[in-house]
Amino acid sequence: MRQIIIFAFCVSAFMFTHAQQFPNSWTDGTYYNINGTKIYTVTVGKGQPVFIIPGGPGGAHPGYRILDSLTVNNNIQLIYFDAFGRGKSDTAKEIKEYTIQRDINDLEELRKAMHFDKIAVLGHSYGSVVAQGYAIQYPQHVSHLIIANGFHSYLMWQENCDNSNHEIKVNYPEVWDTLMILREQGFISQDEICQNVYSRVPYGFLYAYNPERFISRAKSRKAYPNSFNTKLYYQMVGKDGDFLVTNDIGSFDYRRKLAGLKMPVLVIAGRYDRVAVPWMQIKYKEYCPQAQFVMFENSGHNPQVEEKEAYYKLLKDFLSK
Repeated sequence: MRQIIIFAFCVSAFMFTHAQQFPNSWTDGTYYNINGTKIYTVTVGKGQPVFIIPGGPGGAHPGYRILDSLTVNNNIQLIYFDAFGRGKSDTAKEIKEYTIQRDINDLEELRKAMHFDKIAVLGHSYGSVVAQGYAIQYPQHVSHLIIANGFHSYLMWQENCDNSNHEIKVNYPEVWDTLMILREQGFISQDEICQNVYSRVPYGFLYAYNPERFISRAKSRKAYPNSFNTKLYYQMVGKDGDFLVTNDIGSFDYRRKLAGLKMPVLVIAGRYDRVAVPWMQIKYKEYCPQAQFVMFENSGHNPQVEEKEAYYKLLKDFLSK
């Protein structure tokens, strides 16, 4: 099911007009040797380094290039990268190599390789799991932490699945009925046939306030390589992770550690987010009371698309602290 999250977002958000002003994700990146693998990066702008950590798990970076304009006339340098197993970076020989801790370790080694002392980290959706873990483990190297439509624990991720399934059952009963027939036959989340059924639900239904903003206009464009690694996704959430979250995602929990963070923290939520659901988002006010919390009232899972100007202003103001 989660394939539609990354595919739809990347296609709708990444505009090729960037190629005229900014580096091209296909051709203008740099590889770094990180923990025995090659990690692909694209850097935009000059100034304060801000690492953009994509969602998924399994998503590549191009959908986030909508943030490029943040660097114009600002002291901001955006570092986009394809984490291990995604995009143009190397993939694992053994699928068990994909873990949250591996993503955190790779981010730290990438920071060192790029010769930064302190970095800001912006993690969106699954990327927030890596960003929070990194800030907890390496606080001395984090200038700012941005948790964008993120998850604080395995319980919140399970709620993501439960709520998504509830919404589909109520509003797309024909899809739900087909899925239930398949499950009675023994098929589970990681099976392609189940993923195909989930893909009948429009992206905008669960993830947008205004679905029109996410209708693809990029059918003629070439696809970015390995834009979403499905095998990685189900390795990290579990074989039946659209119903019961297990493995890495089924055990992470930052709730007790967030209050101890000393760097500036920004938590971004969307009122119409049916994945990182608002009633779980507002619990960040309890777990991380020192954070600035902003609810975008006219957005779903991607305020950077739906309320772009306000999102930009928020990030610029926050990063100036």
